[in-house]
Amino acid sequence: MKLRAPSTCPVCGGTYEITQLTCKKCKSELVGHFSGCAFCDLSEDDSKFVLTFLKCRGNIKDVEKELGISYPTVRGRLDGVIKRLGLGGSMSPDELKKERSAVFDRLNNGEITADQAAEMLKNI
Repeated sequence: MKLRAPSTCPVCGGTYEITQLTCKKCKSELVGHFSGCAFCDLSEDDSKFVLTFLKCRGNIKDVEKELGISYPTVRGRLDGVIKRLGLGGSMSPDELKKERSAVFDRLNNGEITADQAAEMLKNI
């Protein structure tokens, strides 16, 4: 089992910095100050969610089935990951209208409940 490096200090909550790299093959070492990737700061749950999302090729219904969670929960988790990765941007008015319309369509088709629709609309 491969251990995951923590991104924050358990003592003070400060951010860790990568200062040493070791080659798995020859064991040579490189010491310096390195930055991690954008995904390094995601929690283990968020990382698993992103992997599942990619495995499902972005199909939210498949993610729902795979993780056993509702559509609003998938959307909420996806929005949270997007924000934590610094990718959140504001939607244009047309995009916002399209997203809201899609929620109402799903509600009208009986795919989601009124409570789920309300939650989804809050997250848009």
